[in-house]
Amino acid sequence: MPCIKKALKYSLAPFALILLIAFQFAEEDFSQQIARQLQNYRMLFPQEKAYLHLDKPYYTVGDTLWFKGYLVEGSLHQADSASQVLYVDLIEQRTGKNTALRRVRMDGGVGHGDIVLPETLPYGAYTIRAYTNWMRNFSEDFFFEKDIYVFGQEVLPSPAPAANFDVQFFPEGGQLISGVSSRVAFKGINEKGLGEDVSGFVFNQNRDTIIAFKSEHLGIGRIQFTPEKGQKYTASVQRKGGPYKSFNFPAISENGYALIVDNLSNPEIMRILIYQNFADGKERNVNVVAHSKGIVAFVAKGKVSSKSLRISLSKKDLPDGITHLTLFDDQNKPVCERLVFIDQGQHLNVKINPTKTAYKPREKTEIEVVVTDTAGKPIETNLSVAVTDAGQIAQQPYDENLVSNLMLTSDLKGYVEQPGYYFDMERSERKIHMDCLMMTQGWSRFRWEDVQKDSLVPPKRFTEQGITLEGQVKRNNRKVSEKVMLSLFLYSDSLSAMLAPETSETGIFAVNNLVFSDSIKVRLQGMNKKGNQNLSFVLDLFQPPKATILKVPFYPLTVDAVQLAAYLKRAEEYQDFVRKIRANRERLLNEVTIKGKKEVVRDTRKIYSNADATIKVTQQIASSAFSILDMLAGRVAGVQVTGSGMNATVSIRGNQGEPLFVLDGMPVDKDMITSINVNDVESIDVLKGASAAIYGSRGGSGVIAVYTKRGNTEYDYSQDIVPGVLVSSIAGYNVPKEFYMPKYDVTRQEDSRPDYRSTVFWAPMLKTGKDGKVRFQYYNSDAIAPMDIRVEVLSPNGLPGSAKAAYSVQ
Repeated sequence: MPCIKKALKYSLAPFALILLIAFQFAEEDFSQQIARQLQNYRMLFPQEKAYLHLDKPYYTVGDTLWFKGYLVEGSLHQADSASQVLYVDLIEQRTGKNTALRRVRMDGGVGHGDIVLPETLPYGAYTIRAYTNWMRNFSEDFFFEKDIYVFGQEVLPSPAPAANFDVQFFPEGGQLISGVSSRVAFKGINEKGLGEDVSGFVFNQNRDTIIAFKSEHLGIGRIQFTPEKGQKYTASVQRKGGPYKSFNFPAISENGYALIVDNLSNPEIMRILIYQNFADGKERNVNVVAHSKGIVAFVAKGKVSSKSLRISLSKKDLPDGITHLTLFDDQNKPVCERLVFIDQGQHLNVKINPTKTAYKPREKTEIEVVVTDTAGKPIETNLSVAVTDAGQIAQQPYDENLVSNLMLTSDLKGYVEQPGYYFDMERSERKIHMDCLMMTQGWSRFRWEDVQKDSLVPPKRFTEQGITLEGQVKRNNRKVSEKVMLSLFLYSDSLSAMLAPETSETGIFAVNNLVFSDSIKVRLQGMNKKGNQNLSFVLDLFQPPKATILKVPFYPLTVDAVQLAAYLKRAEEYQDFVRKIRANRERLLNEVTIKGKKEVVRDTRKIYSNADATIKVTQQIASSAFSILDMLAGRVAGVQVTGSGMNATVSIRGNQGEPLFVLDGMPVDKDMITSINVNDVESIDVLKGASAAIYGSRGGSGVIAVYTKRGNTEYDYSQDIVPGVLVSSIAGYNVPKEFYMPKYDVTRQEDSRPDYRSTVFWAPMLKTGKDGKVRFQYYNSDAIAPMDIRVEVLSPNGLPGSAKAAYSVQ
């Protein structure tokens, strides 16, 4: 599949092998085997990641949600992904209903669009998703998801304190073994699924206090103690000021392995300790495999006895992001796993430079964005910018951005609160908390048991380079037993195309890589040795994946009551203004009488201007005919019809052979024409000589063009079933609207209205030059408030960058 290979060409370069101190490289057999298995798995199941940059975190009904899509290959984050169609949909959390679907054309891994939020949309919590057809081969955990809130005119209620909470404990490496000093990470969560700060004690079965603990960040913390053989432990935990609750502690294993990692003490070296505790005391062979996003970093082998096996390895050769460390036992089965985060600043430097720190209302504002790589060299790339009125819109603290998504959250399962916090260079304790996060929210994009299988089942879904039309041909509502040639006609106001695909032996067909916007009409006709009688078509139209209702609500996010009230007030004023303009326009139109010649609407089914003869089919004409050819007999000069009904033949005087038959703009055979119900026909055109030349050599014997009522653009034919033919329409790429930006350098009547836009500027497709710079201008609104600037950028070689800045309007 060529489209898959395109995505792989960036991801097959291996990382350098890591030098190990006091550790022996693995034997070639296991090293080669596991590397080959991982590479084979990645070749068959290459990963993709999607990310959306939104203009703001919440909206009102009647508003427009603007988004920029980023689509990358999942291992090295190269922007040129194999897929060129990104699906973006909006899910109502309360019901799971899909309220909007957009097909976004991706070019070089980027694309953009919008979703208009109608005034009839129920207010509440929503989830916006982004995914490709290829990503649907895997868990929906691979999709990009972001929860937003759509307000009506209600005021967001203050969330009541959670009545319940839970605490989960996660032994480092996956298990606790007796006699080994071990770390246990924990996470306290409330009933809304969000982090809850907790404190408590660990007791043994004798009710002796072993250790006290408390969370360090958003309910996350860690404990270190040595479990004893034969003991069972419990934890007594409380929320701040609340009663204590008892929770079971992870069970203690008398036999097994422990994997302990120190990724904090030394910024350049990672230390790994491996323990085993088996009754026989025998020395055992173990293997350690490290990979980042499915790419092997090292495979090594050693022997572990009653003493620990120590490994030291350099971090400089590991890529930024999450690295998985997996311990394999002497049977080559995975027994322990630990995630670590490598952060060496491998992301773009993005600087936002307003020309001034303060502007006036409606003043022209000029901003410069400078993008450089880690070495300070300018980067020529594509970026997106959103400027919002901070007096109305509260950007969420440490919200997700492109850096935190690609480097962290896209490779972790579940909701990660305030992911931007872990990249704040001013927070010295962030690395400690990141290490706790690695132990509490670990996840892998594959299972080792799948990777180690002798054979892998190919994926069912494919990468898309365009819109796909697929379906099945049936005969008498059953599968056909032979291939069927199809005549496919695609047409819209701006384009038309004719294709001749062939089905499989069971009637399955697919036409790939179609490129069109909005929608296009489809006419399918099947032809085989038996003719097209009793053939029917079933289109496999795109169905969005069913949504899982999020347990994490919007309410815990920070929204100031005064700020929210200002936003709702301004939004309602604007919507009311728009409604008045619309009503006034409709009233004026009702009062105006327009005189003039009505413009004739051209029938888009016709590729010619005028026919030599036209029959307008009336009820009287249809009632006296058995077939369409019967209606031609004696009504058009030079057209000779012999016989009647299904056996009729037709010729046009002066021509040899049968004329070309055209049905609603698509050439068909005579059997198709004679099988149509005469009551469905709207008109018949006859083209002779020069008039028929537009059809080329096929029109050499003249053309008889039949137009049905169903084929008319005013006819609702989407659900019609006509034997042997299907007429329908399919959705294409969505055409994004242009973001409205007023220009206050000239006086216009429409500029007299108040301007309190919450999104002041939105530019999804800006490009830096060779100097790494881009400059843009816009006019401020009437608001006297701080303005918030957010920039997201991705370099061609996969380095992400994010930045924020502010200026004031006064």
